[in-house]
Amino acid sequence: MNDDTPARGKRQLNPGTPQQARQAERQAARKARAASALSGDNDTDQSEPTGEIRVRPVAAPARIRRRHRGLFLSFVMMVVLPVTLATAYLYVLAQDQYASTTGFTVRSDESASATEMLGGLSAIVGGGSSSNTHVLYAYIQSQQLVERVQEQVDIRSLYSQNWDSDPLFSLWPDATIEDLLWFWQRMVVISYDMNSGLMDVQVKAHTAEMAQRIARIIVSESEQMINALNEQARSDAMSNAEADLEAALARLRSAREDIASFRARTQIVDPQADIAGRMGVINGLQESLATALVDYDLLLQTTAESDPRVRQAERRIEVIRQRIGEERRNFATQDVTVFDTDYPRLIAQFESLTVNQEFAERTYTAALTALDAARSTAQRQSLYLATYVQPTLAQRAEYPQRSLLVLLTLIFAGLIWSALALIYYSLRDRG
Repeated sequence: MNDDTPARGKRQLNPGTPQQARQAERQAARKARAASALSGDNDTDQSEPTGEIRVRPVAAPARIRRRHRGLFLSFVMMVVLPVTLATAYLYVLAQDQYASTTGFTVRSDESASATEMLGGLSAIVGGGSSSNTHVLYAYIQSQQLVERVQEQVDIRSLYSQNWDSDPLFSLWPDATIEDLLWFWQRMVVISYDMNSGLMDVQVKAHTAEMAQRIARIIVSESEQMINALNEQARSDAMSNAEADLEAALARLRSAREDIASFRARTQIVDPQADIAGRMGVINGLQESLATALVDYDLLLQTTAESDPRVRQAERRIEVIRQRIGEERRNFATQDVTVFDTDYPRLIAQFESLTVNQEFAERTYTAALTALDAARSTAQRQSLYLATYVQPTLAQRAEYPQRSLLVLLTLIFAGLIWSALALIYYSLRDRG
């Protein structure tokens, strides 16, 4: 049995690939070790029992292979080297940056004028400050503000003075206005809370005094922009109110001219009064008719029907009734003016003209009130910039944040190296 086992361990496989050849070698080595272990146990049993149990090793001893060296080299190239370079650059070449912080918000005048309390015209002549804060937020990041700051402080030379030694945190000397705007958005950080309308601005520069000066310029230019918005709003409100007043006045004049033309055409000042007069005539005739009827009844009771007074009373009653009927027909059929106009059409025309005149008068009154409100608003500043944090003067350099940048470099480099290593071993196991 001992002779057969080594023979079987020495049998060779005919591998087709190098990997199969290595597997065959490992199997042959394991079988040889197992055979030697069994042979050693038999010798021990024949000579002297020792009580020890020998267990063959599960795997061969580990040793460094070429892929391990490649993995270590990739770790050095992708993690150690970038972190070392970043640390050396940040702590040796990178220049200190000082930060100046300021905070402000756009406020509106909350006191109401007399016209606003009477007519509630604040919605017509006023506006909210939230949209103005959005405008200010966009203005601080605009090219216009960068140009205004460049006119007062040469920020292009300021931010490019360390270009030779610190290119990552500096601006190139021949930068255009678009490049300067891009770098401005790196150096000026804006924090804006839309709910409260508060805006914090942080300005970074190589000196604390320069950072504070740029922050003050930003506050000053923001105030000028808000004042320009005030002036534009006042101008628009006044021009709109004056235009509305002119239109209302022209409408009122037209309505009054129509009334005057109607009176001249019909020769009736007030159709309502004229109708009231005619109704008074009809009422008087009806009273006379009632009196004549009573007298007629009394004559019939005291005299005969052949009495001349009875016939006279009958003729009186008949004449009064004819007059009443004729007066009533005047309201519907007969023309009461020289232009063949009856009373129904006359009253309809007059009421239409009267309604137009009343509406024109109310519009004119509202336009006058709006003009007074716009004039009152124009006399005071409805919007102003409230600076709740004046530009600060830094005592130590907070930027660049070297420890944080080194840590982030280490984290991202380690994540990239780990992902590539996992991808490599996944592809290797599948291949």
